[in-house]
Amino acid sequence: MKMKKKRLVSCILAAALLLSGCGTAGGTENPATDRPQTASAGNETAASAGNESDADAGNEANTNTEAPALSYATMFSVSDYEGCRLVDIRDEGKFLVVPDGTEVPESVPEGAVVLKQPLTHVYMASSPAMDLSAAAGGLGQISFSCLKADDWYVKDAKEAMESGEISYAGKYSKPDYEMLLAGGCGLAIENTMIYHSPQVMEKLKELGIPVLVERSSYESDPLGRLEWVKLFGILFGQEETADAFFREEEARVLPLLSGQSTGKTVAFFSVTSNGAVTVHKPGDYIAKMIEYGGGVYGLDSLAIPEEDQNALSTVHMQMEDFYREAKDCDVLIYNSAIEGQIGSISDLIAKDSIFADFAAVKSGQVYCTDADFFQCVTKSCDFILDVHGILTTGDSPDTLLTMEKLS
Repeated sequence: MKMKKKRLVSCILAAALLLSGCGTAGGTENPATDRPQTASAGNETAASAGNESDADAGNEANTNTEAPALSYATMFSVSDYEGCRLVDIRDEGKFLVVPDGTEVPESVPEGAVVLKQPLTHVYMASSPAMDLSAAAGGLGQISFSCLKADDWYVKDAKEAMESGEISYAGKYSKPDYEMLLAGGCGLAIENTMIYHSPQVMEKLKELGIPVLVERSSYESDPLGRLEWVKLFGILFGQEETADAFFREEEARVLPLLSGQSTGKTVAFFSVTSNGAVTVHKPGDYIAKMIEYGGGVYGLDSLAIPEEDQNALSTVHMQMEDFYREAKDCDVLIYNSAIEGQIGSISDLIAKDSIFADFAAVKSGQVYCTDADFFQCVTKSCDFILDVHGILTTGDSPDTLLTMEKLS
């Protein structure tokens, strides 16, 4: 009832913003009949991942002649290629998605991995990708997960595992290769964590299972991260569903994107077990969500040491340095995705007594994200609306969608 109420309030707020046009700137496992083949270019793998009877009955035929347009995402591109979709993921490679009933082109782009639809028995080893795949209507084509049911915050994924439609096939760094082969796995979707275990990627390819590494977390714009739903719409033959979902979410925050800032500062952080503070770097998607919500990221002036000049979105800093940067911030938001949730301002002060001197603690403007914050990319616009509400109307706890106000 609480979530329904929250959604209703969010929709009312979004509708009001749209009308005003202004704002103050978020199985069953069946073996596949077709096993992967070798593509002609670069010894890459081509996959025919499953037979027609295994495909979700609701899959949309790829009748569109134009590839989905991208407005925010920069880490992948998509184009038409002889009736197929050619997906190019930056620094990861190209994938030629061939619609069901369409012949593989005689000339395949050099180095491209061929993925022949319907893609079924997919091994999902990326939490955000699972969330986006569910939103795109592709959950029925996923047979294997890198997480157990109890570890999922994506509601549909959790329910699918509890019902046996999706099976646990080992974590990303140690998958159950025998289960994947026996179940006819035709595609493994990973995130860049797989590079911590490169031998796994090589083994999957050796077994004829193509690997697609998604890079949605590298997008600096939260709507760019969300727009990756279109890639999963392409993979699972659900382009219209994915596009409709994205347009609906974008419309909720569109009035805020060009709105004026409130000038209020917001710090987003967590505290490690050894007392250090983990923050997001200036300019990343968290900072952008705060900006879209009408705030100013409180660590915008943070100087990043040379050793931390990398693709990671987070950086560690000493408590004294964090105090200097964030003590006067109007709002503190504790990130539960890394160190877990806290239940009160007292819990925060218990981590370090210095928090008692923070302006936001004194004014009671302290919040903690929900446990599903990391996994549920689809709640990006909810977070933006939460920030906007906190900064402009002082939303009551019952209206928040992605966090709780601490007392």
